[in-house]
This record gives sequence, C-alpha cells and structure tokens, in this order.
Amino acid sequence: MLGPSRPPSHRASPRLYPDEVGAKQQSLHDFVAKAPWDEAELLAAVRTFVLPNIEKQAPMRAWIIDDTSVPRKCKHSIGVGRQHCAELGKQDNCQVAVTLSVASDLASPPIALRLYLLEVWASDAARRKKAGVPDDVVFRTKPQIRLEQIRQAIEDGLPPGNVMADAGYGNDTAFHSGLADLKLDCVVGIQGAPGTQPLPARTWSGNGLKIQLLRRDETAKPVKVSALARSLPRKTWRIVRWRDGTKGDLDSRFAALRVRPSHRDYWRAEPWPQEWLLI
Repeated sequence: MLGPSRPPSHRASPRLYPDEVGAKQQSLHDFVAKAPWDEAELLAAVRTFVLPNIEKQAPMRAWIIDDTSVPRKCKHSIGVGRQHCAELGKQDNCQVAVTLSVASDLASPPIALRLYLLEVWASDAARRKKAGVPDDVVFRTKPQIRLEQIRQAIEDGLPPGNVMADAGYGNDTAFHSGLADLKLDCVVGIQGAPGTQPLPARTWSGNGLKIQLLRRDETAKPVKVSALARSLPRKTWRIVRWRDGTKGDLDSRFAALRVRPSHRDYWRAEPWPQEWLLI
C-alpha cells in the first residue's frame, strides 16, 4: 500500500487554510510519518516516469552508492545514534540513509533508499516496539544492504552501469566479492595510508606483477597501497585535468597500474583476478 486509503487534506498553507494552519500541518505530518508508505513502490513509480526522460538525453553510465546523513539531537528517532555523519565530517548523533542512484552525464536520480538501523537499535525489542520498527527489519551491514539493493535493481531490469563507491565499501572484501559474482564492473575507493590494515593489499615487484599465492612466501609478499604509491618512479605519474574549478583548473598527479588484490581469503581456490589501481 503506497499511502492511506483516505489521505487527509495535506496541501496545507496559510493561503488555503488561514484558520487551520496548525491542524493541517499536523495532518500532513501524520500522512508522511505514520501512513504505511512503501518506499520501494514509491521509488519504482518515480523512476518509471523519470528514467525514460533522462535516457532520451543521455545513456546511464553508473550506479552510485552513497550514504545520506542527517544530524539529530534527539535519541528516539528510528536508527539515530552515534555514527559517522558525512554532513559534519565526524562521528556524531545522526540518522543515515543508504541510497543507490543511477547516473548519466546529466542527472542521477535515486532508485533505492533504506534507513540504516544500527545494531543497538535492531537488538533492542522495547525500543523497536516503541518506535514501530517492523518485525521483518533486521540488522544488516551497509555493504549487505548495498548488495541487496543492487540485486533488486538487476531483477528490475534497470540499465546497468559501473558501480561507484567510496572506501567504506571498497575495503569490504565480501562486498567486492558480491559485485564480482554479479559480474558488475566497479570503481571503488580504498584506504592505503600508513597505520591502516593492509587490506586491500597489493602484490607488486619492480619488474611487473607477481601472482599472489594462497600460501604466501617472500616472492609474493603483499604491500600496502600507500607503500606501493611511494615506491613508484617519477615517470609513472601523469598530470590529469578533469574539470574547471571556481579558482582554476582542477588537476592532480595520477598513476595507473595493473595489480592483484591479496585479501586474506584463504577459502578462495584461486588468486584474485588482476585489476586496475588508480592512485
């Protein structure tokens, strides 16, 4: 059910209802916050109208993974808790929505959205009941939610594209494996700064790529991406300009090379396939 069978008059404004503004605003709030909305049906209806119009102008190129955070001071809103808040750039009290968007060169409408329910919320029966969290909503990590959204998008027949995500997902081995199983190309961020875990690590030698063995030895020792970047000779780097900025051209140095991931996945029967690493 997309909405209530008898939606209240929700076009509240002082011009239409000068004597009932408060009551009409409360009706609007109840309609949005308490009606049994199915966000999947709503987004499906929107994209059925929007996507054909976008594709007339430019083809879809990418599926973009993103987290939308909303800072909150309260403690009772569903899913609110201390977690990374992208809007503030730090850990703080907030809600986080996990979204999947499709993108052309001109537009990027969302096709899936789900509120991230922290594990402390999902395991608190009293809190769930008070807030009205449905019984079938259980804890899922963000990468797990992402893969569910992507599988559903494939089932719905959405135009495929390169999956794009930040390091919060690029560092997750299970997420990477899930995309590979779905035969989707991806462009994901990874972390390689000193002091971080050497995952996803890469194996590299001065003469070329070394195959990562499941039983590691000194001839195929994995290294951090940060260490690999510092070891590259000057001639490996190229200056690339990608667009105009408010204060001039945006450009930087880039290096691209073929590597082989060396995650500690001993259950794999064969090494990870070669991939491009862009630094």
